[in-house]
Amino acid sequence: MSPTVQVERKHAAEFSWPPQGVTRAPYRLFTDPEIYKLEQERIFRGKTWNFLCLDIEIQNVGDYRTTTVGETPVIVTRGHEGKVHAMVNRCAHKGALVCLKKKDNVASLSCVYHAWNYELDGRLKGVAFRNGVRGHGGMPEDFDPKQHRLRPLRVESFCGMIFGTFADEIEDVETYLGPEMASFIKRNLGRPLRILGTHSQMIHNNWKLYAENLRDSYHATLLHTFYTTFKVNRLDMDGGITLSERKWHHLSFARRAKMQEAAEYADAKVHSANYESALDGPGLLEAWEEFDDGITHSIQTVFPNMCIQFTLNSLAIRFFAPRGVDQTELFWIYLGYERDTDEQSRMRVMQSNLTGAAGLVSLEDGCINEFVQRGTRADPDQSSFMEMGGREVESERNSRATETAVRGFWYGYRNIMGF
Repeated sequence: MSPTVQVERKHAAEFSWPPQGVTRAPYRLFTDPEIYKLEQERIFRGKTWNFLCLDIEIQNVGDYRTTTVGETPVIVTRGHEGKVHAMVNRCAHKGALVCLKKKDNVASLSCVYHAWNYELDGRLKGVAFRNGVRGHGGMPEDFDPKQHRLRPLRVESFCGMIFGTFADEIEDVETYLGPEMASFIKRNLGRPLRILGTHSQMIHNNWKLYAENLRDSYHATLLHTFYTTFKVNRLDMDGGITLSERKWHHLSFARRAKMQEAAEYADAKVHSANYESALDGPGLLEAWEEFDDGITHSIQTVFPNMCIQFTLNSLAIRFFAPRGVDQTELFWIYLGYERDTDEQSRMRVMQSNLTGAAGLVSLEDGCINEFVQRGTRADPDQSSFMEMGGREVESERNSRATETAVRGFWYGYRNIMGF
C-alpha cells in the first residue's frame, strides 16, 4: 500500500459520523479534500456501475465518446464487430489525453503528443520510430506492445445505457439496480431512443449536494414555485418513494390527475400555492398519457451520479461529475422515442424548457446547493438535520413529504466508504 493511500485511510479512520446516523450528514463531507480523494478510490473506482453514455451515441464502428468516471477521463468506443469498449483516456507513454474531442469517428486512437496509436479496444497498435532512425535509437528489443495498452473498464449495456466499472468483481448492472429500479427504467427507456438535445453546466458545490438534491422530494414543492403554481408536481398529489434494497438508488413518483389539495399548503404558507397565474403558452403543460400507471412525474436515481426523469412527456437523463471538492459538472440528455410522431417530438422539446440550466423548474437547483456549500464551509464539524418523514431508511409508498431517499443515499455512501 502506498504511503499516500495509508495517510488517506488513516484520515478516514479518524472521521467520526454523528451518533444519530444517517439523519445527519457532517458538513466536513462537502469540503474535506482527503475525503474527496477517498471517494475517487472507493466510489468511482470501487464497486459501482457508472453511466458512461447512451448506446445510440456510438452507433457505428469507429465512433467514440469521451466522458469521465469521477475525475478519471474515459473513452467509450464502438469497436470492430460492433462491440463496445471503455478505457481510461490516458496514453500509456506519457499520460496525455488520447482523445480530445467530445465525440468523433476514427479508424484508430492516436495520441497527438508522440503518435502512439491504439486499436479501438485500447490495445497498442503502433509506436512512432519504434525501431529508431537509420538503425539508431528506438525502443529496447524486449519492448512488448501488449504490456502498454489503454487501461480497460468493464462495460455493460442496459436499456440503451452503457455503464462502466473499474471493479473486477461486481454483479451485473440489472442486479446492481435491483428488480424495482430495473423495472421502472425499462418502463421509461425500454424502447428505441432518440436524442433531442444535450447541454451541460458547472455548479459550484460538492457533488454529493446534488446527489442529495435529486433525492429530496421535500424541497420540490417549496423551492420550485412553477411546480406548485401550475400543479405539475406537488406533495398533495398521489405518489411515493421507493428505495432499492441497498437504499442508495431511489424512485420518486407522482400522479397529477390524483391531486387532492391539502390544507397544509395554506397552513405552511407555501408561497406558490395561492398564486393566480396563467401561461401565455398553456400548451407547455398539455400532455398525453404514455403509461397505464398514471405516473406523470418521476425522478429516479442510480448511485453514484445519475438520474432519469420523466415530467409530463419530457424524458431526460442527468449525470454529474465531480470537478474538485466544491465544483460539479452537470450534463443533460433530452430524449424521445424512435416511434414518436413529429408532434410528440415537438411537445417533448417544448417541455424540456421545464428543466435544465435555465429551466422553469430546475433553474433554482443551479444555485441552491452553492448556498449550502457556502453556508457550511466554515463549520465542518456541524451537521445537516434530516428527519422529515422519520428516521428510518425505508420506502414510503403513500407520501413524498419525507427525506427517506436522502437518508438512503447516506446509508449507501457510508457502507461503500467504510464510515
